[in-house]
Amino acid sequence: MKLDRKEILKALETITIAGEGKNMVESGAVQNVITFGDEVVVDLLLSTPAMHIKKRAEDDIKKLIHEKFSPDAVVKVNIKVEAKENPNEIKGKAIPGISNIIAVASGKGGVGKSTVTANLAVTLAKMGFKVGVLDADIYGPSMPIMFDVENEKPISIEVDGKSKMKPIESYEIKLLSIGFFTSPSQAVIWRGPMASKALNQMIFDAAWGELDFMLIDLPPGTGDIHLSIMQSLPITGAVVVSTPQAVALADAKKGVSMFMSDAINVPVLGIIENMAYFTPEELPNNKYYIFGKEGAKNLAEDLNVRFLGEVPLVQSIREAGDYGRPAALQTASSLEKVFEDIARNVVEETVRRNEDLAPTEAIKITTMAGCSAVKGK
Repeated sequence: MKLDRKEILKALETITIAGEGKNMVESGAVQNVITFGDEVVVDLLLSTPAMHIKKRAEDDIKKLIHEKFSPDAVVKVNIKVEAKENPNEIKGKAIPGISNIIAVASGKGGVGKSTVTANLAVTLAKMGFKVGVLDADIYGPSMPIMFDVENEKPISIEVDGKSKMKPIESYEIKLLSIGFFTSPSQAVIWRGPMASKALNQMIFDAAWGELDFMLIDLPPGTGDIHLSIMQSLPITGAVVVSTPQAVALADAKKGVSMFMSDAINVPVLGIIENMAYFTPEELPNNKYYIFGKEGAKNLAEDLNVRFLGEVPLVQSIREAGDYGRPAALQTASSLEKVFEDIARNVVEETVRRNEDLAPTEAIKITTMAGCSAVKGK
């Protein structure tokens, strides 16, 4: 079947870009349509860098051409992004030496966000990347225990004539946490501004050096600490962790929504499903879906973000975290493979995000009253 350029353009008028209010032809998003035999090339210009909008536009175009013209058509969609200035954002500067900053978040506590962060960090390090972890869970820091460094204290070193904190190193990971500055039994009872100031010091007064990835273990929910981090750092992308349980998924959806909001506009790299199923050690081929089946996977499809992988509920993951040796360090094990697959997907999404979108910049929220800012240095 010969594909007609004018008919395709007319059909594209039925597709609306999310947030635009006009169809993609009327809004000027469609820059060009080229047909050659059974091949169609559509050039799009989008004004938003949000990855889910870009992917939805591409999927809508392919679906339209396959359904209305030819199911065998070879469709290529070239998307270029020229982001408009957002009045709710004030741009900041990137941190020298740190290539990618990944925020690991969860809508609800207890879903294994810190465990996933620790195992993702050591897996990236095993893959050859230089990795740092910032434990931003001020009120419940877990990283010192998970990396077996709870009794360590950062020392002060001089860098370019300035005094800096030297991050603790464990398993080739550079690590800073509020847990290094408090006793294990001491509760952190701080208001937002004080917590933000502590984070400010760990971010800017530390000698992180050259890092391919900095993973930030955020507190559960969507609160002041999250805003402070995103106001001070140019977040490359966010990873959301959830269990398959409906209650956890409801809050995970809010977490994704926070990153995708106009005021924050941080690309969501994907969703990880933790405690996906239970496998007894004596029955390694059996799977019991205690918290429900594929809930996070279905949520990722609904939100049009990538499903990065699933982590089973096994006793050795908990034991490894308690003993301070992340489970992903268990060579030639099924868990090592699980976290390698997830890490590979995170790297792929990060590379795709950096190719398709402009670098994320630190933001300042101007539409929400009462949010404490962290001043970049």
